[in-house]
Amino acid sequence: MKVVAFNGSPRKDGNTTILLRCVLERLDGEGIGTELIQLSEKRIEDCRSCYRCFENQDRECSNKEDDLNECIAKMVEAEGILLGSPTYFANVAPRMKALIDRVGLVAFANPGMFRHKVGASLTAANRLGACHTLDAMNRFFYCFEMFLAGSNYPNMALGLEKGDVEKDEVGMETMRLLGVNMALLLKKLHS
Repeated sequence: MKVVAFNGSPRKDGNTTILLRCVLERLDGEGIGTELIQLSEKRIEDCRSCYRCFENQDRECSNKEDDLNECIAKMVEAEGILLGSPTYFANVAPRMKALIDRVGLVAFANPGMFRHKVGASLTAANRLGACHTLDAMNRFFYCFEMFLAGSNYPNMALGLEKGDVEKDEVGMETMRLLGVNMALLLKKLHS
């Protein structure tokens, strides 16, 4: 089994990465393979709304000029998908939004593409908008018959400067438990 994680932050090693790595460490400890993809290192354009994905139905975006299809292939191969984004004006960061929009349209064009995979999302926030950010990512999972893994609290931690989230004890414990729960759900589904 494998979980692929996408970091929507433009800061490669910031608070969102810290949170994602915390979850991935728990998954690794449970014997589940993991991969972290930094969207800051990928070129992901906005959706052009060309709807060619509905004509082609090949589980790919017709725009081959960026790295989106590589991300789609990683999602299709994995049993679990983890999305992480900082909170930007009470919403997801731009690259995460572009990923969700384009992958989502391809998935609507190819019904069942993500059926029964396990999804989870997390966010690093300064103060405002964490729940809205989580909701934006979770809607991606809800639309495609995926099972959502959760923790004992919304999957968020507070912090502004790099490393601040590590001072949020509740947030870090939430991430550890999210990793354990995601592993448990994956094992129940795939045993």
